[in-house]
Amino acid sequence: MVIIRRWYDRYGSKLVWAAVALGIGWFLRQTQGAPVLELYYWVTRPLQSESPELLEQRLTNGRIMELQQRVVELERKNAQLQKLLGYFEGQEQEAIAAPIIARSADDWWKQIVLGRGSQDGVREGFVVTGIGGLIGRVVDVTPNTSRVLLVSDPTSRVGARVSRTGTMGVIIGGSSRIAVMRFFEKVPNVKPGDTISTSPVSRLFPDALPIGRIQSVDLQKGPAPEAKVLLTVPINDLEWAVIHPYESK
Repeated sequence: MVIIRRWYDRYGSKLVWAAVALGIGWFLRQTQGAPVLELYYWVTRPLQSESPELLEQRLTNGRIMELQQRVVELERKNAQLQKLLGYFEGQEQEAIAAPIIARSADDWWKQIVLGRGSQDGVREGFVVTGIGGLIGRVVDVTPNTSRVLLVSDPTSRVGARVSRTGTMGVIIGGSSRIAVMRFFEKVPNVKPGDTISTSPVSRLFPDALPIGRIQSVDLQKGPAPEAKVLLTVPINDLEWAVIHPYESK
């Protein structure tokens, strides 16, 4: 008995508190924490000085702001669709308008997925453009979607020429709206401001599709002179595109 009493004197209070803690935990679990929520409500209630009318007014103002933002977004989308409609009407009859339905943050400048596929007549190799010029080409097709390799992808290669002089080169994507044009000539006749379009000898793209405009030229760059080209299509915020039937040469 003496040993038990000594043990109780030493550990008894801790045992009681442990039992209380377990009991509270079990109680909160069974009640889903409702008593704590009620206690929080009554403690914070004096701090809630707003009247029901004022709270309702704030909620109404918030709803109005939400609706205004939706109207602005709808007007923006409508303006884009109007531009696309005007652009689309100037294309060949076989062209297919397509919404962009998927885009990975990791591959933002590399690929997009369009909401048109083989059921709409889309095939691999078809060319994709938008307001401003070339976007890329279709590299994979499912019945209802198409995956597009963007001209801004670092693996993309597009035969190009300078519209003013006919100087030839190749456009290489730069994972941004800035691409690089590598010239075939050692001393190309180019200057900032020159426009760039697809080459007539390109195997993957039709001739004379707008690509971009030269920003700067580096004639000392090895192994060949290069120029930085600003792509004319705003690839960073595309929402729609146009697919063109095209057979590779």
